[in-house]
Amino acid sequence: MTAAAPFHQDDVRGFLHRPQGPLADGLVLAHGAGSNCNAPVLTAAAAAFSAAGVAVLRIDLPFRQRRPKGPPSPHTAAEDRAGLRQAAATMRKLVPGRVMLGGHSYGGRQATMLAADEPGVANALLLLSYPLHPPDKPTQLRTAHFPKLRLPTVFVHGTTDPFGSTAEMEAALQLIAGPARLLPIAGAGHDLKRGKLDWRPVVEALRDA
Repeated sequence: MTAAAPFHQDDVRGFLHRPQGPLADGLVLAHGAGSNCNAPVLTAAAAAFSAAGVAVLRIDLPFRQRRPKGPPSPHTAAEDRAGLRQAAATMRKLVPGRVMLGGHSYGGRQATMLAADEPGVANALLLLSYPLHPPDKPTQLRTAHFPKLRLPTVFVHGTTDPFGSTAEMEAALQLIAGPARLLPIAGAGHDLKRGKLDWRPVVEALRDA
């Protein structure tokens, strides 16, 4: 496993995983609404991608930098998207290759909203447990911006995730303008087994995106 070093630059805070060998591509990952950059699913993803030669920056979103606990406010979501934008720009200074953006749940959702409005922010998206709708509220879909998504996008989603079934996710992907792929994780819930899964297909899917 590659070592992770604390990172604080350009108001971006988190941990940077540098792969062995020369830098090529980079991946920025943000956490969910109730977590931070040390979420197990993010640390596991970062370890897998850095072992495959990708630099990974897992960040604390602005709302989490302001306070260590508590959910984000809808009124400050734009600030979180600005934080993602800055993190992607910072990663572009570190690597010569592609910059990929995404995260778990809320972090991934904000990444999609940013990319829908600013497709040049990244080269591809990685979405871990996209919160398609609140649990038990399947009509409250968070897909209004999907037709504007043109970046190659990889969704990793548990088959028992209450935020969206596999069938619901497959239907939602049909709304996306760009190439999109769904990788179902059998038996996993919203926490994706706390990252304890085979990351090789995920790494390969994002590399091929």
